[in-house]
Amino acid sequence: MTPGPSDDELMIRIQSGEDAAFEQLVERYQAMLIGFFYRNTRDLQLAEDLAQDTLLKVHSQAWDYLPLGRFRAWMFRIGRNLMIDLTRRRSHDALVRSFNGTPHTDDDVLARLAGEFQPPEQSLEQAEFSSLIDELLGEIPEDQRQTFLLHHLSDLSLAEIAEITEVPLATSKSRLRLAREKLAEKLRARGLSPATVDQTE
Repeated sequence: MTPGPSDDELMIRIQSGEDAAFEQLVERYQAMLIGFFYRNTRDLQLAEDLAQDTLLKVHSQAWDYLPLGRFRAWMFRIGRNLMIDLTRRRSHDALVRSFNGTPHTDDDVLARLAGEFQPPEQSLEQAEFSSLIDELLGEIPEDQRQTFLLHHLSDLSLAEIAEITEVPLATSKSRLRLAREKLAEKLRARGLSPATVDQTE
């Protein structure tokens, strides 16, 4: 199977006015963005709106993008800034705690998280584990939660996350480590014995 065009190739075509290239980019990243926004806001409609706004902004700001192989970091920085702007205009508690609709699930991500946080002999049903992780993520600091979600759900490197969140790489590594440690601690408090978590990228 021939690999599709790279993100940079699509952006160059978008800069040339090719609508089909933007449609490919939407197809490639819409679900990933919705998943990221949903797990930060717990509001499905809001997550879909933020994903759409992010992609539209990617299109409108296409000429600002330099094709240097850093598209995902650029796109997620746009999305994160939109989300931050929105939370400043709304009640934070209402945003984080509101549940509208049914959450998106990602079997591959959940399987990977289950492997990191659950020993095989103490496995929960996948849906139950997903619900528990979603609940516990809402209890850890926002910067750590976003780092964890960008790394695991969106499969971004720590270097990309550092660029998105505009912090040093060491800070991204520290936030991911703290998020994992706090999730493991909260799982133990629920009677689970988390598997050893690899702290490296």
